Amino acid sequence: MTPDTPSDEIRHRSENNVSWITLNRPEAMNALTWDQRERIIALLADASADPATRAVVLTATGKGFCAGADLRSGPAATTATTTATDRVAGDVSRLIRLGAQRLITAVLDCEKPVIAAVNGTAAGIGAHLALACDLVIAAEPARFIEVFVRRGLVPDGAGAYLLPRLLGPRKAKELMFFGDAVPAAEAARLGLVNKVVPADELEAAAREWAERLAQGPTRALALTKQLVNASLDGDRATALAAEATAQELNMTTADANEGVASFVERRPPKYLGR
Repeated sequence: MTPDTPSDEIRHRSENNVSWITLNRPEAMNALTWDQRERIIALLADASADPATRAVVLTATGKGFCAGADLRSGPAATTATTTATDRVAGDVSRLIRLGAQRLITAVLDCEKPVIAAVNGTAAGIGAHLALACDLVIAAEPARFIEVFVRRGLVPDGAGAYLLPRLLGPRKAKELMFFGDAVPAAEAARLGLVNKVVPADELEAAAREWAERLAQGPTRALALTKQLVNASLDGDRATALAAEATAQELNMTTADANEGVASFVERRPPKYLGR
């Protein structure tokens, strides 16, 4: 196990081939600052590039998972407090593109499976950060809130991309139009969450799944993630061509050979992530 990084606001440790990324501003319900976003993006890029990292867990301390973007710090604060007449055309779209959208894209494009362990309220970009993950485990007190409408804002951080794909357009509009809190149990019923556990069991549940994934065929999981994420964006011919290419690439890996050999030899496979 490696120790936490010196940064208090984003804690990081690696354990049993799992990268644990923890938001740690409990006094602010883990509202994300610009610097925190950049740190998470960098850690996800590191996870993709590091052969020793084979799964990622994204979680938080305190009662909140993430209350959204911290509009009082960094470029977001400047844009939020600037009047419409003072803004230069393109400022807002640039802020969103380089901030919230980069963060969500970093999760979606991470080459390792990413599990969200949602300990409490996930609102705005915080909800989208969780929903962009490959698997979501929520503590019983957790809630998901499309808070943008309460502030007179349009959803950002890929919310209008993610929610219709998870829920269908009609339910996605309901959540975004009204901004009502969705409790963890209801989120699981809707398919936003894979599993709900008591709060004191959240870390153990995330660890169990993450370490199972870390023992799996890492490259096959990465290719599977890419196929599933792309499946709703293209036509059938494109999806089947991508599937065939993924199969071709995967069959060059040591883990694919191990999987076939273990089946023939009637023994459990031992995957090395290569």
